[in-house]
Amino acid sequence: MESPSEDTPLKAGAVEMPAPTAWPMVLALGVSLVVAGMVTNAAISLLGLVMVALASVGWFRQVLPTGHCESVALEVEPVADVSRHSSVARLPIDPLHRKLLPVETYKVTAGIKGGIAGGLAMSIPAMLYGLIKFHSIWYSINLLAAGGFVSWAGQSNQFLGEFHLRGLLAAMAIHGATSLLVGLLYGAMLPMFPRMPILTAGFIAPLVWTGLVYSVLGIVSPILNQRIDWLWFAISQLAFGLVAGYVVNLDVKVRTPQFQTLPFAIRAGLDADLGERPGQKGPPQ
Repeated sequence: MESPSEDTPLKAGAVEMPAPTAWPMVLALGVSLVVAGMVTNAAISLLGLVMVALASVGWFRQVLPTGHCESVALEVEPVADVSRHSSVARLPIDPLHRKLLPVETYKVTAGIKGGIAGGLAMSIPAMLYGLIKFHSIWYSINLLAAGGFVSWAGQSNQFLGEFHLRGLLAAMAIHGATSLLVGLLYGAMLPMFPRMPILTAGFIAPLVWTGLVYSVLGIVSPILNQRIDWLWFAISQLAFGLVAGYVVNLDVKVRTPQFQTLPFAIRAGLDADLGERPGQKGPPQ
């Protein structure tokens, strides 16, 4: 297909549009074959690589050095004026009807402190489970390290009940990073719960996280999934949620940029109501 140059005038009543091409679909099919060949046969991946190379060259030639375009005829359809109104009616909007939340939030350090405290709290029921069932506090630690060392998932209970420095370091890294990230999430999430934030985030979020891990781990690592006691896992998550939420909630909130958008009377403390309108009892729904 020829590419019109800049000096070529467009036809009257036409517009220049990019020319259609099938190379992107060929490229996508080639990538799919490359991935499919990894779990089936190497010949399929080889065919996919050939298609990727051909599609890449063909697609590049469509856009470089100049893009291929074509002239498309314009079809002008008259639009009838169906409205005879000369003005538009607008509903009155109360600027206080909608709230910009959160007005206040916690510092980043609050989430970090909550993550550290929650991580320490959840390690207690986890080690207690290993001590009660396997007579070793190292069982839960090594089982957590099995998330980083896949070969450990199939080890015996005696092996997981012994002290391993590599397992301790891996578990500390996994547990520490996860606790800090979830603690930061709690710091950002708690201001969004208007009532009983500790109970709401302390119970709902851990249970949702437990269900998510339970549904995914059976596919990712079935052996590790069979070795986890999910009741104790949920108890550990609840301990983290309640302690982290409590520690975060103790911190002093700071005002967000949303606070500057509120009326001056509210920012000055003359009116503490953020959303009650005249004649309305309680905040708007």
